[in-house]
Amino acid sequence: MNRKIKALVITGFGLNCERETAAACALAGAEPELVHLNDLLSGERKLESYHLLCFIGGFSFGDHLGSGTVFANRVKFHLRDQLQQFVDDGKLVIGICNGFQTLTRLGMVPALDGDYFTQTAALAHNDSGVFRDDWCTLKADPQSPCVFTKGMDLVRLPLRHGEGKFVADDNVIAEIEKRHLAAVKYVNADGSPATAFPANPNGSIDAIAGICDTTGRVFGLMPHPEAFLSPFNAPDWTARKQNGPLPAEGEGVRFFRNAVRFFE
Repeated sequence: MNRKIKALVITGFGLNCERETAAACALAGAEPELVHLNDLLSGERKLESYHLLCFIGGFSFGDHLGSGTVFANRVKFHLRDQLQQFVDDGKLVIGICNGFQTLTRLGMVPALDGDYFTQTAALAHNDSGVFRDDWCTLKADPQSPCVFTKGMDLVRLPLRHGEGKFVADDNVIAEIEKRHLAAVKYVNADGSPATAFPANPNGSIDAIAGICDTTGRVFGLMPHPEAFLSPFNAPDWTARKQNGPLPAEGEGVRFFRNAVRFFE
């Protein structure tokens, strides 16, 4: 390629996964830039300068009023036109953990009717009632339009959240399933459906771990792909090494490589 894919990683106000997310983008061949939300709100930086927009994990604004709520409102009322144009231009958006919570509160996923600023889904408190820090297995839907999960089947990722239960009205869930927008779901290690804790770590409806919009270019998920960039990130890497050489990189990099390949 002649041009470099530029990735915008929004930072500030309690977000804390900027370094890992930037590293993931760089490993995939993109050029990441860490930009504080205030620099976007002030106009010092513009979304139009980038190809990939990353809403990252953390605890934006201390999770007051609900995870992602305050952050989403700041974005919605100051950057709405820029964000709409960003999507209209065919660019990509990923929201991870707190970023997924932000995307749902904005309305950017599932955005069933193309309205990116009316909320129709949310991430509620885990059924367990506690913050969950663990590893999970996901299964990607091969029929999903999601750009980020193309070519994937089973993938392991770490998770860490207290409000990760995906919820929506029955009619919204039905449309998500009908249109294959549930790009990844929690499953057991053998790939069978996760019907109970801990395989479904938060009680998400239909074990939904991540969804995309109808274009497949806006994607949010609760587990952290940016936290599995090296095989040595996995807690069982020593046991796996006994069965043969470890892979060159962690499974989370694949999501970001798919984003770069989309532009290529």
